[in-house]
Amino acid sequence: MADFLVLGAGMVGVGAALALQTQGHTVRIIDKRGPGEETSHGNAGVIQSEARAPYAMPRDLFTLIRYGLGRSNDMRLDPWALPGSARALLEYYYKSAPARHAAVTRHYAEIVARATEDHGSLIADAGAETLIRRTGLGEIYVREEDFDARRQSGAKQAAEHGLKLRCLSGAELRVEEPALTNTPSGALIWEDSWSSSDPAALVRIYAALFQARGGTILQSEVRKIIQTATGWRVDRDGGHLSAEHLVVALGPWSPAMLRQLGYRVPMVMKRGYHDHYEMQGQLARPYLLADHGVVVSSMLRGLRITTGAHLTRTNAPRNLAQLTHGSAAAGKLLALGSAVPNSQWHGVRPCLPRMLPMVGKAPRHDKLWFNFGHGHQGFTLGPTTGEILAEIVDGRRDALTKALAP
Repeated sequence: MADFLVLGAGMVGVGAALALQTQGHTVRIIDKRGPGEETSHGNAGVIQSEARAPYAMPRDLFTLIRYGLGRSNDMRLDPWALPGSARALLEYYYKSAPARHAAVTRHYAEIVARATEDHGSLIADAGAETLIRRTGLGEIYVREEDFDARRQSGAKQAAEHGLKLRCLSGAELRVEEPALTNTPSGALIWEDSWSSSDPAALVRIYAALFQARGGTILQSEVRKIIQTATGWRVDRDGGHLSAEHLVVALGPWSPAMLRQLGYRVPMVMKRGYHDHYEMQGQLARPYLLADHGVVVSSMLRGLRITTGAHLTRTNAPRNLAQLTHGSAAAGKLLALGSAVPNSQWHGVRPCLPRMLPMVGKAPRHDKLWFNFGHGHQGFTLGPTTGEILAEIVDGRRDALTKALAP
């Protein structure tokens, strides 16, 4: 068995470490933050079994103009971010053509279909049931015409992928969700999806399982990675580490780390925001407020409101327009109180233009492995791509691993 060092302590890195450890390898994790303290902390906490297709880039000019003018809350675009993202955005636009998107979706659906099963094994082993709801994911629609259209497309999606779907009128939804203070037109309930009341805590519990099984987690910033005669050396604050194999699972920071080895990985950096609010009552499940591009979910710290995507520079100041709009929309459906102090967050979702995570052996370096680029679904797919990476290390080669390969 081999010695692995995993860079990254988010859901993806911890998932990979656990899978490699299960195969008998010796594994250490290193990250400048603790487990689950970055992007894995900021998501809506949904294990999205229903998300069988990746998010494509709109190709019609009207929608792109609306994004550029800030007329859509699910996506905001800062024009000054375009020059630095031009290559990635052009490739994303190309890959989003219907035929190409359909080809990607076949592989994407295959890995998403495994998500709850792969999480389920870790949840049971880690004793994390108290953080998990198996009550599905909802989509709420205010306008009747939007609800009718989505009901039809949702039924087609459910039939194509064998998913469980319920469509509720607004009155029926209020019976299930007494916390609602107004009646929308209706909702879709995707029953196969799960959610967590504290995503960061779930990552920490998985990390504790990894440590209980003999793994090591080091908190230190990695400065440099260097190939050696026997494997890899990682220069970090306070010294260096050596390992036979190195796994890069740093999410949005992976391309910068790999640039020192000559890799140029285009990535669309989609910023997201969340905040927590006091609320009367609890929701049974997370809901996408489809007219407003935010997800609301009852969590341990209150109602979390999570935004869609903000395409901007990574060092740009916070722009809370999406969050402000989303909280106002949520306030029309729920009895919201004050924002919870010190609970606001923003971070980056690592979206590759090809819309599939990059999982497998590095093209030009021996014993170097990639596992990043999960876009909006790192929390959903971390355990699954970890299992796939471990299978690739042990020799798996098929159409899926070819599609995910760097």
